[in-house]
Parts: sequence; C-alpha cells; structure tokens
Amino acid sequence: MDQRPKVVVIGSLNMDLVVKAVRAPKRGETVLGEEIHFVPGGKGANQAIGLARLGAETTMIGAVGSDAFGEELKKALQADGVSTSSIKVLDSQATGVASILLAEGDNSIVVVPGANAQCLPEDLDQYEGIISEADLVLLQLEIPLKTVEYAIKLARRHGTLVMLNPAPAQSLSQDLLRQVDYLTPNRSELALLTEMSEESAIDQGIQGLFEVGVSCCVTTLGAEGVAFKESGGSLVSISGHMVPVVDTTGAGDAFNAGLAYALAQRKSIREAAEFAVKVSALAVTKFGAQGGMPSLAEVEAYFQEGSR
Repeated sequence: MDQRPKVVVIGSLNMDLVVKAVRAPKRGETVLGEEIHFVPGGKGANQAIGLARLGAETTMIGAVGSDAFGEELKKALQADGVSTSSIKVLDSQATGVASILLAEGDNSIVVVPGANAQCLPEDLDQYEGIISEADLVLLQLEIPLKTVEYAIKLARRHGTLVMLNPAPAQSLSQDLLRQVDYLTPNRSELALLTEMSEESAIDQGIQGLFEVGVSCCVTTLGAEGVAFKESGGSLVSISGHMVPVVDTTGAGDAFNAGLAYALAQRKSIREAAEFAVKVSALAVTKFGAQGGMPSLAEVEAYFQEGSR
C-alpha cells in the first residue's frame, strides 16, 4: 500500500455566510433570498479538508478568533482528520467571515479576513519541521502576502514542493512567482497576473508567466476544464465533466486539493490535472464548499471505467 502523502496547508479559515437567491441584485437593489446557511469555509480550510478526504496526511496552519466560529471551524477540520494543533487562536481578533451569494448557477464572494490577517511570518518558524517533512506545501492569498512569501522560503529551504493558488487575485512579484513549483490561477487571476484581458488566449497568458520564470501553470476554466503548460512544453487542455450542478462555491478549492494530492504522490502534471478535474466535478454536485469535497472512494466510484 502506498504511503499517505503529507501536505501542509497554510491559509485561511472562514465561516461562510451563504445566501441563496433566484438572481443577484443590481446596484442599489434589494432582492429576497431563499435560504441562509452558516458553513465552515476559507480557501485554506476547504483545501485542507479536500486533501484529508482524499487520503492525504494533512496539517492546517492558520489563525482563528477565540469565538464560537473559530471553535466550529477547528472541529470541522478535526472531524475529517486534519491536524489543527498549528492553528493560532486569538483573543484580539474575530474569526474570518465570507459572505457568499449563490444565484443563477454561480457565486460571488466578499471576505472579511479577521484573524486570518494575523497569520504572520514569525508564526511559521515553530512549524519549520512540519514543513520540512511534507511532500508539498499548499498556499493561497487570503492570508498576508508576507506570510506566503516566508512559507515559500521555508519550503524551498527543505526541498518541499510549493503549490500556490493565487486567489483572491492580486499582483505578485516575479521573485515570488519564480519560487513556486505549481501555480493554479483561474481565468481572471491569470488575466491580473499577466496584465492581459480575460478574452486573451490562455496560451498567451500562460506564456507571459513563463517569461518571468514560472515553471508550471495550471489554469482552471470552470465547466470547460483546465489548461496547463510546463516549461519547455506545449499547452495541454483537459475537458470538464458533465455533472448536475448544485453549488459551485468549492469547485476551485476541490480542484486544488485534488491536484495537490496527486502531485504530492509525485504523479505527472497531466495525471494530476486529470484527477483534479474529476474531484472538482464531483464537488459541485453537493451543497457547501467543504460539504461537497469528495473522498477518494467516491471519485473512483463515480468515474469508474471511464463512464462519465
């Protein structure tokens, strides 16, 4: 039996306030919602739970407030076997909150960082040993950028693979991009990173990243699937899978979890991307970013014998 891959996720923990409505309001307009839910979330926590359900030995590093939301978020992680001993609990900050509107088959999100803004570089020094023993470190941009930069520095010091999901979108330095082994923007994040329009060809955008030193870029394209390119290689596209869509909130996080899981097992980028597309497709068939994260057995059963 293969040894479980070890992945350290350094990122955000939020309580998601999810509102379902028939349509999104126009500017200055009020619309009636249909449902409201409080759901554990945060890109970091979502991806950690996704990894754990797939079978990775997963450690979460982040920060929450000393409040009911923070306690609930830790319990949600623990229930799926994620190690939470590296999560800082703060009396001075409230746990982060994300307001999510689900309407017309899509989602829009506003995040209030709260304690996530206090996940600081100096917090990582005590966890250098955990980072050094990991197969891969997975990062996002819902914690301070200086913390992301320091985490990458620690990982590279020990030869640990670095995967960065550059979300929410923001400009990143060439020096940071050069140190990332796998970059996973969506279409809008790729546009911001390369200062190109979203309408520009994906190949052109990815090539722009290679010119500043990115070694592998995997761009998610929603229902269309994914396009990836390695340094010196050509653009490869993998189509998405047709599934009944319930909630797209966790699609990107599920993809990143699936990709990180496979890459931590030293799968090829093509194998990893194909697997991640399946994980992401299955995730949108259920409600909630964390609730939709599938187990490895569920992925294998749903896509058995290439029937989907």
